[in-house]
Amino acid sequence: MAGEFKRDMNYIPTRITADGRDGYPVEPGRYRLVVARACPWANRSVIVRRLLGLEPVLSMGIAGPTHDERSWRFDLDPGGVDPVLGIERLQEAFLARYPDYDRGITVPAIVDIPTGQVVTNDFPQITLDFTTEWREHHRRGAPELYPPDLRAEIDEVNDAVFHDVNNGVYKAGMAGDQQAYEKAHAKLFARLDQLSERLAEQRYLVGDTITEADVHLFPTLVRFDAVYHGHFKCNRHKLAELPVLRDYTRDLFQTPGFGDTIHFPQIKEHYYVVHRFLNPSGIVPAGPDLSWLLEPHGRERLGGWPFGRGTPPGPPPESERVPAAA
Repeated sequence: MAGEFKRDMNYIPTRITADGRDGYPVEPGRYRLVVARACPWANRSVIVRRLLGLEPVLSMGIAGPTHDERSWRFDLDPGGVDPVLGIERLQEAFLARYPDYDRGITVPAIVDIPTGQVVTNDFPQITLDFTTEWREHHRRGAPELYPPDLRAEIDEVNDAVFHDVNNGVYKAGMAGDQQAYEKAHAKLFARLDQLSERLAEQRYLVGDTITEADVHLFPTLVRFDAVYHGHFKCNRHKLAELPVLRDYTRDLFQTPGFGDTIHFPQIKEHYYVVHRFLNPSGIVPAGPDLSWLLEPHGRERLGGWPFGRGTPPGPPPESERVPAAA
């Protein structure tokens, strides 16, 4: 691996929509969202599903924290088989639709239960469609995560966050040479400094409530000290040493729908076990201490309401609860 890390963004573009224009209409109980607790991209879909209350109409399969060259495995389920799809590996759903599929088998993915075929793994579009296309099935009091009047600003913020932060940690961690690493590291922390300035004056990234922008940033920040600081060499500072971003992350972590989706043991196991080229021993670090996530954040002083005119989601289904995260 030489030079800069390049992420393959060529995902399956099929969409599940209210009008079914791609052949997949929104239907309660028809689809299964497949995720892994370890994956930050999948974490977005888990958060949005929780916030909007889509659990009763969209089931969720949870792959284990590690995978091999073939794909994510359902090794957390009895017999290593997803109880709804009846498959051992997510790869089977991709090959059911595309027998010659030769790209990455990624999460999140949505699978059509009747056919066992993958519908999409386009993670940026999945959460937007949960908000806009699944609206009929939102819970009472669901927040407006992608308000029309703020979409341009949300898109602009998300684009910068994706390139320099979400993907930026990977550009640093997966860099093939010193120059590429230092470039990515500098851009990452320059963007984090900019975000700190923005969030010093407002509680959330765009507007005065939680939006897609916060959903995009949180999964990277909450994983920062546990994996990216050490494993990916993003070590100018720990997040716990950046007061504004630390408290912003605390605020979201303590908000229903965010922290209750985080499983730190699986997150650490994934990165430190799968990335043997970075961690040949496969040893998973015992630390760091993440109890600071549960300390007071004090960001109420900035105003704003997490759910706007809406309400917090209820507790997650018993089968989807994670252990105390910090």
